[in-house]
Amino acid sequence: MAKLVSKTYGEALFELACEENKTDVLFEEVKAVSEALKDNKDFLNFLNNPKINVEEKHQLVEDVFKQFVSADLIGFIRLIIEKNRQNELEAILEYFIAQVKEYKNIGVVYVTTPVELNDKQKENVVNKVLETTKYETLEMNYSIDETLLGGMVIRIGDRVVDSSIKTKLEDMTRELYNLRVE
Repeated sequence: MAKLVSKTYGEALFELACEENKTDVLFEEVKAVSEALKDNKDFLNFLNNPKINVEEKHQLVEDVFKQFVSADLIGFIRLIIEKNRQNELEAILEYFIAQVKEYKNIGVVYVTTPVELNDKQKENVVNKVLETTKYETLEMNYSIDETLLGGMVIRIGDRVVDSSIKTKLEDMTRELYNLRVE
């Protein structure tokens, strides 16, 4: 259900941004609001508190964001509060951000390796991903997992390329267990 709520409202905001040719502006504003929400959990707790009335919540949103974001985004957040969906606000904003990134051909890539990659290796990974995908720019996220032993795991959205030695060994082990000795 939460996925449906974030998708419904996130798509509505995305359609508004496209229709009014404000994709770039709203994208930057939504990223800023999303970061603010992540950094200040008390703000979300206030919005989710059932003892605080809707008008007080609206006023807080106005006071906090009016100098930083457009009236469109403030109105959108107010609508979410009116519909009592503020507990989904972070997910809605994240959905919108993902939609805009897809629209702008920005790929979000997660690379996991057993050791840190040097600059040349990172450049090679970026070039290979750009060659093999539709993306024009990439947001690269690197992490280390020593259990991989070697190789790397690359995740872009719901696609995963796993060339790690750990996975290859696990695959070989499964194949060996499935062999029948005659």
